[in-house]
Amino acid sequence: EGGLPVMRILFIADEESKSLWDYFDRSKLEGVDLIISCGDLSPDYLQFLVTMGRAPLLYVYGNHDESYDFRPPLGCECIEDRVYDFRGLRILGLGGSYRYRKGSHMYTEQEMRKRVQRVKDIALKNGFDILVTHAPVKGYGDLPDLPHQGFTCFSELLEKYHPKYMVHGHVHKSYGNFRRELTHPSGTRIITAYEKYL
Repeated sequence: EGGLPVMRILFIADEESKSLWDYFDRSKLEGVDLIISCGDLSPDYLQFLVTMGRAPLLYVYGNHDESYDFRPPLGCECIEDRVYDFRGLRILGLGGSYRYRKGSHMYTEQEMRKRVQRVKDIALKNGFDILVTHAPVKGYGDLPDLPHQGFTCFSELLEKYHPKYMVHGHVHKSYGNFRRELTHPSGTRIITAYEKYL
């Protein structure tokens, strides 16, 4: 479809899935080519999935992932601030949330915009197919409170490069007004990875 390789990707974010951890059954990861974490998950959970499954695991930081700084999930690949090539699929990682307190992995709009500008890979790889973030796009599935606001610069990225998908975390099902999928004016399908999405 659209020249992209056909593969099964399991996206995870924000809450460890009981069916994948507490009640794990190897068949649940059968046929999964790649696992991508959109943040705010225990490093033990990521290590468990990459060990029990046969798929590599890529991740970006959530705003609650300070523990990764001294105990990163072993066997997993951080894709922050770069375009990672997986079997011809170009995946751009930009984790973190809107800054609402002191701490790591939180950014003002201006700081996130600077991060985007510093990713030279985007031009070198002629764009990207999937944008993986923790925070949503401003106005698309974000919330009015400061911690759960989205970034306007993500919208500009979608408008400029028209990736097929953008997948993010940060917005939980329990917050109300939850939308699993939205379509951005650029044509990009925006997916909220909360807990798990295949």
